[in-house]
Amino acid sequence: MAEDKKKNKGKREISEISVDEAVCYVIENTDKEVSTVFDRAQSMKPCPIGSGISGICCKNCSMGPCRVREGKTGLCGATLSTIAARNFARHVAAGASAHSDHGRDMAHMLGLVAEDKAPGVEIKDELKLLKFAKNIGVKIDDRDIKEIAKETADKALSLFGQQHGEIDLIKMAPKKRQDVWKKSKIIPRGIDREVVEIMHRTHVGVDQHAEHILDACLRTALSDGWGGSMIGTEISDILFGTPRAVCAKANLGMLAKDEVNIVIHGHEPTLSEIIVGLADDKELIEYAKTKGAKSINVVGICCTANEMLMRQGIAPIGNFLSQEMAIMTGAVELMIVDIQCIMQALGEVTKEYHTKLITCSPKCKISGATHMEFQDNNGLELAREIIKMAIDNFKNRKEKLCIPDITSDMVAGFSHEYIKYALGGRFRESFRPLNDAIIDGRIQGVVAIVGCNNARVTHDKYHNYLTKELIKRDYLVAVTGCAAISTAKCGLMIPEAMEYAGEGLRSICETGGIPPVLHVGSCVDNSRILTVLSEVVEEGGLGEDISDLPVAGIAPEWMSEKAISIGTYCTASGVYVAFCGEPIPVESSSEVKELMTKGWQEKCGGQLEYIADVDELLNKVIDVIQAKRKALKIDVKKERVLLDMEARRSL
Repeated sequence: MAEDKKKNKGKREISEISVDEAVCYVIENTDKEVSTVFDRAQSMKPCPIGSGISGICCKNCSMGPCRVREGKTGLCGATLSTIAARNFARHVAAGASAHSDHGRDMAHMLGLVAEDKAPGVEIKDELKLLKFAKNIGVKIDDRDIKEIAKETADKALSLFGQQHGEIDLIKMAPKKRQDVWKKSKIIPRGIDREVVEIMHRTHVGVDQHAEHILDACLRTALSDGWGGSMIGTEISDILFGTPRAVCAKANLGMLAKDEVNIVIHGHEPTLSEIIVGLADDKELIEYAKTKGAKSINVVGICCTANEMLMRQGIAPIGNFLSQEMAIMTGAVELMIVDIQCIMQALGEVTKEYHTKLITCSPKCKISGATHMEFQDNNGLELAREIIKMAIDNFKNRKEKLCIPDITSDMVAGFSHEYIKYALGGRFRESFRPLNDAIIDGRIQGVVAIVGCNNARVTHDKYHNYLTKELIKRDYLVAVTGCAAISTAKCGLMIPEAMEYAGEGLRSICETGGIPPVLHVGSCVDNSRILTVLSEVVEEGGLGEDISDLPVAGIAPEWMSEKAISIGTYCTASGVYVAFCGEPIPVESSSEVKELMTKGWQEKCGGQLEYIADVDELLNKVIDVIQAKRKALKIDVKKERVLLDMEARRSL
């Protein structure tokens, strides 16, 4: 059976499936006939009509689906540009709603903690709470911290249903950026309002003007990046601690042969935080020993892994395309999933192994999984029950273990607060050293590599290739989400990765004690990048707006609607953004593509486009950043001057 499976795999070379050696090891060495996402990507081609991946298909009413091309219309008369803009808009709306709903849950949890109604969860960063409260207009004065937390939670929740005015968090952006948004009338009025309106606009017979639809995309995406996502990130830091540099290891080799392995997977950190805390409980560890296990090993996949890594040092064993592989090692007693990026195929894979699959979110159920719902007040009790279930399952291991002996060291935890600390120290924390390094050319610019994995491109390949090429050319790279786990697995998040970095970047990283690739967090934490860019502008010397900065964003292996929303809010914030891998859903419309490049450049200083060839994309990103440097008149590398004491005094 295993030989037959390997024979079938021969249609696609293992090197074309993934550059992650651990994933390849599991695929080649498992002795079961299991259908994986890689098999399905090989046997099933994208639907040429219903997918709308190139923007040519409209299925928004029962007269369709209508498949149109340039010069043709749908049954209602909708043109290709209208259909492409609508398809893109619905991606933005879904992505924004996913991240914003996450933020809503975090705000709700903060309110419960303030009222002592959430056992196992507490406020861990009071200073961050005070800063966040101030940013959304809550008075601090000499009030009790719980009172401030309750009002902050209520105010954060009110931003979702707000009907008029502007959401408060946009005030964290540079003043010039806010003026750009006001001029273009794209400041979000309320988070939910923008999502609902874009769904209404794209209903049959409503908004049919491509540019007008795309304006709504910008506004809705901003409600995500400067609204829901930012709320999610800020409150996660408040409740679980603001990340600081932490050492860890990554990849499937972190599964333990002689311990109870629990995999946390998804994006919402609350229950997983409680599980991680309880896993060190002496009583539970002793109970595990009575079942033949040495201890309890909690590891993670996707962005729940990133959340736990940033704060607890929990090992991320893989990203989106690794989730089936984890179960196929035969070593996972229990996988608990919450929301987002969870494959329904897990229910089928666990039928072949002893692994128990648990869903815990009221928003997510999967056939083949046991549903154990996390509620407001049952966190501690539920976490203990889940850990005991995993321990009891240890004795049921019946498969030959297939754990690859492959791990990578990494350093994560680069919140914007920690970056300032690393650059300036405890008493002089500042982005000044970063600004100066960019101005004098030791760092050419900053590139954010973000987004998902996609089984239709080689797993992890583009993330790692682009990262290596950029740091070699003295570009500092910030990574989030699946891209972050990808670069961690290939060893690019340790000081030793300096061997790949250019001389200028290396000099800065060695001085600050940071790697050339910064793990900024989960995909919702792209809001941290917006905060960093705003503070870099405020620090001075690199223009007056985010659009002046020599920065860019790349989503090399995107697959989810969240990636579309992220790319759009970064573009609306003034950043050049490029997608690679699979096309974005506008590729058949030259009008829409021009609106999202030249049009958005004129309107908000950023562009969003798809570039199929990865080397062409790399060169375009570099050209964009070098043009920014030239506009700032910092394109000529300056000689470093050693200042004597008199010169230092004059400074």
